[in-house]
Amino acid sequence: MVLKFRPNLFNHEIGIDIGTVNTVIYLKSKGVVVNEPSVVAVRNLDRKGQKEIIAFGSDAKKMIGRTPVGISTIRPLANGVIADFEMTEHMIRHYMRMATGGGKFFSYPRVAVCVPACVTEVEKRAVVEVTLAAGAKEAFVVEEPLAAAIGIGMPINEPQGSMVVNMGGGTSEVAVMSLGGIVINQAVRIAGNTLDDAIISMMRQNYTLAIGEGTAEEIKINLGSALPMEQEIKMDVKGRDLVDGLPKVVHLTSVEVREAIEPVISQIEDTIRSALEQTPPELVRDIVDQGIVLSGGSALLRGLSLRFADSLSVPVHVAEQPLFSVALGLGKILEAPQEKNKYQ
Repeated sequence: MVLKFRPNLFNHEIGIDIGTVNTVIYLKSKGVVVNEPSVVAVRNLDRKGQKEIIAFGSDAKKMIGRTPVGISTIRPLANGVIADFEMTEHMIRHYMRMATGGGKFFSYPRVAVCVPACVTEVEKRAVVEVTLAAGAKEAFVVEEPLAAAIGIGMPINEPQGSMVVNMGGGTSEVAVMSLGGIVINQAVRIAGNTLDDAIISMMRQNYTLAIGEGTAEEIKINLGSALPMEQEIKMDVKGRDLVDGLPKVVHLTSVEVREAIEPVISQIEDTIRSALEQTPPELVRDIVDQGIVLSGGSALLRGLSLRFADSLSVPVHVAEQPLFSVALGLGKILEAPQEKNKYQ
């Protein structure tokens, strides 16, 4: 869906990958210029529900779990779709200003914005509307798996099968593409955040220790793995004892973290297997030759590509810049007029 207006010579063209966890913005001719958490911190002003925004992005993320009464942190997106329209609008406006320098001549950019391929038309329209409300002159939607595949450099316009698994914070999406379109698409609303939740749950059950999402993310990055490691690692985790309410430190190993996140990884693996089972045989042959490519922040989990390759009997590679694959794909669409015309 597109709303067009008369061109303005001063317009920027930008691509926005609005994720559940991070928002990445690509500015045409400059590359990725914004990579910030999708978090907004607000202060409640009165009982009528009026709010004042006090921080965005990294500054707001530092406040998660540390706010006093009257201040709250909000993630405006859940599972790749808009959960809070007003806060999403404020967040996109803020990041567009960051990307374009905030000058008055550059306040109405043309925007390519990403959505998961599994969302409804209503959810797609909501993304376009919130982008226009945030100050875009024109907005059009690109499906995430297509953008990720273009950003990675996969030959999706050729008559051959390309498979990408985009694992973000809220959604894991598996897509098989050929001739510039999606042939098979499967998505599960489990991804990086689900891994964090599994770690939080394990700490409560095994150690009666309450930890926040920031600590869980740190554990996932430092200790998380999909396969046994040559040398297992440990770290001290600090939190609140659920029994007596006092501070407590426990020694956690990578083996325990791997056991905690195993069910989540298995679910993603089953989704990939299911997509492969539905893929036409000729395209499966191409995928075996070319391999599956993993993108998104969760693709960085240690040993994930080897784990999937072993269980699915298909070569699996991690994208060169998994966090930016979608934004780089949007950039390539904006840079190439013939690509852009396909989506407008």
